[in-house]
Amino acid sequence: MTSGGGVMAKQNILKILTAAILLIISVSCSSSVYDQIYPTLRDGQYDSEFPYRNSSAQLEEISNSIKLVNSIAFYTSYIFDSDSHIRAVEIGKLNMEKVAAEKVFFNRTASGTGTIISNSQGHVAILTVSHIVSFPDTVISFFINPDGSFSQYVQSVSIKSKQTNYVNDLPGTGELDIIAIDKARDVALLGKSYDIDKTLNIPVFSYKWGASSELEWGSFIYAFGFPMNYKMITKGIVSRPNKEKHTFLIDAAFNRGFSGGIVLAVRDGVPNFELVGLIKSVPADFVYTLRPMTKEQDIDFNPMIPFKGDAYVDKEQVLRPGITKVIGIETVKEFILQNRDNLTRQGYIIGNIFNRPDGLQIKNVK
Repeated sequence: MTSGGGVMAKQNILKILTAAILLIISVSCSSSVYDQIYPTLRDGQYDSEFPYRNSSAQLEEISNSIKLVNSIAFYTSYIFDSDSHIRAVEIGKLNMEKVAAEKVFFNRTASGTGTIISNSQGHVAILTVSHIVSFPDTVISFFINPDGSFSQYVQSVSIKSKQTNYVNDLPGTGELDIIAIDKARDVALLGKSYDIDKTLNIPVFSYKWGASSELEWGSFIYAFGFPMNYKMITKGIVSRPNKEKHTFLIDAAFNRGFSGGIVLAVRDGVPNFELVGLIKSVPADFVYTLRPMTKEQDIDFNPMIPFKGDAYVDKEQVLRPGITKVIGIETVKEFILQNRDNLTRQGYIIGNIFNRPDGLQIKNVK
């Protein structure tokens, strides 16, 4: 009995030791995994990890400063007979009303995304890309020769008579002026002055302006925009950082209306969001389609019956989603700083809204 009891005691001791060893190993492994994963969130660089905690409240706050920007340009088009033999250099000397065989009115529209970046003393400023508010003042088309080449003779001249840019949920009609624009950089600022009491509840983007030059392959990003006029947030990762100066690619979903949307990176974990770019464009092909000049009473045309009314040729983009080009935030900073004096004269105090990542205020641009 004594011998059997000793064996059982030894077995119990062995079980206890085994459990203790397993516990030590388990704690050691847990500590090892923790040390490998979480310190990357405190390395001072932009994160490539999926956010490890909830940040919906902060993202909703940011989304309130994101607005749908609509733009419409109105044109008067003067159409000439084929035997008029008018050259482009003669356009400025002609009385269009007398020379044209026909006069047509039409408009062109565009929409995209803007972000309210300043609301000071009743002056509200919205950041967006220039191509959604840039319409040519004059468009000249030429007759086509029998061999398919362009003739030297003008077929039509379209002159812009008016342009309106607006955001629906701003005070009054929501109309905005273009207060600064750079078509080469593809950046624009829209603005309007209101009575101060009408701007008290207009939300402003208040997070830090970062540095796209510090993005790396695989950096995680959020993107806000209005694809197909729906406010949305999407996520993605960065590719080709700094392949071209202050531009990079993301794989976030893109559709019409996302142009001008903001791209946010995360530094050392959410909610440390930083603005690193503006969405510019996606690759696209162009197709030409024949469209009716007017569509009365919103009646659908029967595709089985040949159309016999007036028509025009429309050039349409076919988007290739999955590759989205982003303008680095450094380009936007340069644009704002170079226009700061003019903006200040208009009442917009914008140049001091952003800091470099090291906290030092930017004063000059080289």
